[in-house]
Amino acid sequence: MSTICLDGAWSLTSPQHPEISVPITLPGDNYHALMNAEVIEDPYHGVNEKDVQWVAQSEWIIERTFEISAEQLACQFLDLHLSRVDTLATISINGNSVFTCSNMFRVHRIDLKRFLREGDNRIQVHFARVDIEAKRRAQQLPFPIPSSMGANNQLPHMNLIRKTQCHSGWDWGICLVVSGIYDSIQIQQVKQIRLEQVKTEQNWLPNGGVEVLVTVVHQSVAGVPIEVNFGSQNMNLLSSADGITTARFYEESPNLWWPVGYGDQPLYQLRVSTDEQEICKRIGLRRLELNNETDNIGSAMEFRVNGFPIMSKGANWIPVDAMPSKQTAKRYETLLRSAVDANMNMIRVWGGGQYESDYFYELCDELGLLVWQDMMFACSLYPSTPEFIADVEPEIRDQIQRLRDHACIALWCGDNEVIGALNWYDESRNNRDKYAVNYDRLNRKLNDIIVQEDPSRCFWPSSPCNGGLDFGDAWHEDNRGDMHFWDVWHSGGSFDAYLGIKPRFCSEFGFQSWPSFAEVKTFVPEDDWNVTSPTFESHQKNNSGNSIITEMFTRYFRFPKGFEQMLYLSQVQQAIAIKTGCEYWRAQSPICRGMLFWQLNDNWPVSSWSSIEYSGRWKQLHYHARRFYSPVYCPFVETEDAITVHLSNNSRENRQVAGRVVRVDWHGEILGEWPIAMELKADQNIIAWQLPKAEWEFDEHSSFFHVTIEATGSDVNQNTWFTEPKFKSLNLQRANIQVEVDGDSILLTSDKPAFFVHLEHDGVGRFSDSSFTLLSGEMKRVRYLGEDKALMLESLRVYDLSNSY
Repeated sequence: MSTICLDGAWSLTSPQHPEISVPITLPGDNYHALMNAEVIEDPYHGVNEKDVQWVAQSEWIIERTFEISAEQLACQFLDLHLSRVDTLATISINGNSVFTCSNMFRVHRIDLKRFLREGDNRIQVHFARVDIEAKRRAQQLPFPIPSSMGANNQLPHMNLIRKTQCHSGWDWGICLVVSGIYDSIQIQQVKQIRLEQVKTEQNWLPNGGVEVLVTVVHQSVAGVPIEVNFGSQNMNLLSSADGITTARFYEESPNLWWPVGYGDQPLYQLRVSTDEQEICKRIGLRRLELNNETDNIGSAMEFRVNGFPIMSKGANWIPVDAMPSKQTAKRYETLLRSAVDANMNMIRVWGGGQYESDYFYELCDELGLLVWQDMMFACSLYPSTPEFIADVEPEIRDQIQRLRDHACIALWCGDNEVIGALNWYDESRNNRDKYAVNYDRLNRKLNDIIVQEDPSRCFWPSSPCNGGLDFGDAWHEDNRGDMHFWDVWHSGGSFDAYLGIKPRFCSEFGFQSWPSFAEVKTFVPEDDWNVTSPTFESHQKNNSGNSIITEMFTRYFRFPKGFEQMLYLSQVQQAIAIKTGCEYWRAQSPICRGMLFWQLNDNWPVSSWSSIEYSGRWKQLHYHARRFYSPVYCPFVETEDAITVHLSNNSRENRQVAGRVVRVDWHGEILGEWPIAMELKADQNIIAWQLPKAEWEFDEHSSFFHVTIEATGSDVNQNTWFTEPKFKSLNLQRANIQVEVDGDSILLTSDKPAFFVHLEHDGVGRFSDSSFTLLSGEMKRVRYLGEDKALMLESLRVYDLSNSY
């Protein structure tokens, strides 16, 4: 099409550092360019973070030249398309200031024609310091608006700047206050008519058919041909003088879009073209609703797609990388496919990050991942002044217009934990009414804008919250709305605290681990291989993180015998914590209809709550999630008088299930065996087996229970239950695990039962299974799914719990 692309090579300079002039590749950021030019060391390695803070205390200029022809100058408009400009930027053409940005989340279109000339033209973008502007804005507020400081936000008043909040640090994130442009930069030629936006509306009919209304918004010019293609259908229209032209398509038997695990994800191609401009989208046809009906417990929190109730299973998403230059399509695909491979069907885009790239949402459409979309407000209070709302309103409109046609979007959520933040600061605690009114004013504005732009979806005020206009304690009330449950990590609760609640939807809960030994080798010098070394502590952003991990060791385990085993055991511990909550809540279906643990990914190598390390390597938690999120799963649930196995079917099909439960002693002898064989109905959760405590509690420390099942259409799954949660009290026998290689498979056997048997190597390729129970006398075949097989064979390590101390 008739566009001029300005992606690629630019130059980067700083008025405060005239000696610096280096190349920068756009889309991209200044930190990454400086690192590539060897002006700074890798901020992620060692303790380098502290040595690169001067970059954020400087202004930066990026510039390049481009050519314009006489033919291009003859166009009616030459529109510069800009988005994700970070953040306080002045754009100049040939020395003339043409535009100023103050909000990273805006989508801009600027006509450059009057500033351009035939031949070479110079474009320059000058980025101002956000810390100085944040302080200036704070001084102008009618009353103080406090923000989270410390591990979250190392720069004061960042809540006043419309920029990714975690750029200034978080309790898992490095402080890199980056500048740059993170989307493609295009100049669009407009000859007759400007094509502005395209939106769709699905009107479902009683006979199961659907009318798809396509609205084309354009410059108010009549009579220009517009071609609209939807699926196999085509319409040729003439533009309307009022700037809105519509096309209607009818699908009598639509191919329905479903979340992954519930059906397929067919996408209809939509293409609108006029005057050598085009907008292309892929549309999933589906009905979506959020069921909040009152019941005898409180009120439901259940997504329904095409009329079917969905068990939402997934994790929270943070930006892929602290240096946006490294947020590549390949890494998006690796992370999102890893989510699907772990049987997740929902991702929550957290409000302290960013509205994600177009590619993210396109992949979620393809993969069937529902998206809980926060607006970008998190863990602080925010102003509701006319100036702040004037900055926010076009941002919200831009983003809803950009994203509303994606089938994956399930919910628009106002913020992350801002209702809770009313209780975090002296100012708001001492004058709660004023700050609650301030919050409500901004939140109602978000609601009004979103309802105008997308009435097809629910607006959820905050995560967590109990519902509209309810400022209650959603951290501890589990009978309605969504819940954030942090009693185990932040409040020091034991793992069985997860068994004390039955949330309707738990959208945040988590437990930290340290990185794997393989990950540690990539950023920690060998002389710092100690969990309290300077490097390790600089990569632990939660003030109590190392203490909590270590203290929990002493509660549940015999203390690990060295640094490497400490890393391994921290990931065992994390997996146990999250598995405890997820399998219990899954067994409460349909009371609980959602669980999204914190967090899926890391934006740099760090100790954190993630299930996937910065490199893309799966932690043990992610392997466990693949099992406890599988379409058919077998949770153990202890009652007052029995141990039970539930069968839970999160799909639309009936499943034949076959398997067995065994009771095994620590030497591997089977003390009891019970078969399971039954048909499990769609969306069914039942007790499939139980054993009274009277039959085993007199010698409860002498054995464990293990279940394996196979369901039609699913892989073999397993689960293990220990009669005593404190492993340090159990008489575990030292397991001797034999490892053989058979092509792309690894064969494992053990003379004694082995628990949390985990395979690791120094590459990033994953295995078909890991962190599993290996019964004595049984052979486990694990396939290697990576490409670096030679490195895997050279560096393969196999861990298990009995050999960790």
